[in-house]
Amino acid sequence: MAKDKIILALDVDSETKAVGLVRSLADEVGAFKVGLELFNSTGPDIFLRLKQAGAERIFYDCKFHDIPNTVAGASRAAATMGVWMFNVHTMGGSDMMKAAADAARSTAAQTGAPAPLVIGVTVLTSIDETILRDELVVCSDVRSQVAHLALLAKNSGLDGVVASPHEIGAIRDNCGTEFLIITPGVRPIGAAVGDQKRVMTPGEAIRKGADYVVIGRPITKADDSVAAARAIAAEID
Repeated sequence: MAKDKIILALDVDSETKAVGLVRSLADEVGAFKVGLELFNSTGPDIFLRLKQAGAERIFYDCKFHDIPNTVAGASRAAATMGVWMFNVHTMGGSDMMKAAADAARSTAAQTGAPAPLVIGVTVLTSIDETILRDELVVCSDVRSQVAHLALLAKNSGLDGVVASPHEIGAIRDNCGTEFLIITPGVRPIGAAVGDQKRVMTPGEAIRKGADYVVIGRPITKADDSVAAARAIAAEID
């Protein structure tokens, strides 16, 4: 169903707000994203609280980026918390990504739990060509850099990547149809772009080949969040 392709970003600072959103929208979206603000405001118990409120699938948007041994330890911890998916930065390199994937899968095997999907963050959707070139001193254009990092992630054993909708075609060319693409930087027609720079509508992103779209403020800040979620699902369908 179209709604299953929507991951709702719980970009709030309290358990009460997050639980309220899950209770209101569990039937309207496919998964919920716990990012750095919510996790650091509430601690790891938030995953249990959200599940009790009705969240069946949780994407832990932790963006691990450190030496391989440290990321392996963090990935083992994430795998014990029952999350559906978590992510690491592809710029950490292949050894780091392999360590994350291996640690998550081995921990799941030991506990008998389903292994979480491990996804690589490529180039943040707040970064454009100018920032990539002038601040980060990366000579490739954004599309080429994302395609390169996606293939590196695939070859390192990751299940997919987070990337802007503008790079979906390049990722599919490099990584095939089975590699997951999770797409932030999507905004319904007429919605404010905010701090995103490489954006597209949810329907456009799915039609270009995204598996999931991450959407926050256009739903959570809407006067009627249920109606907003349903409108986005209708646009995707």
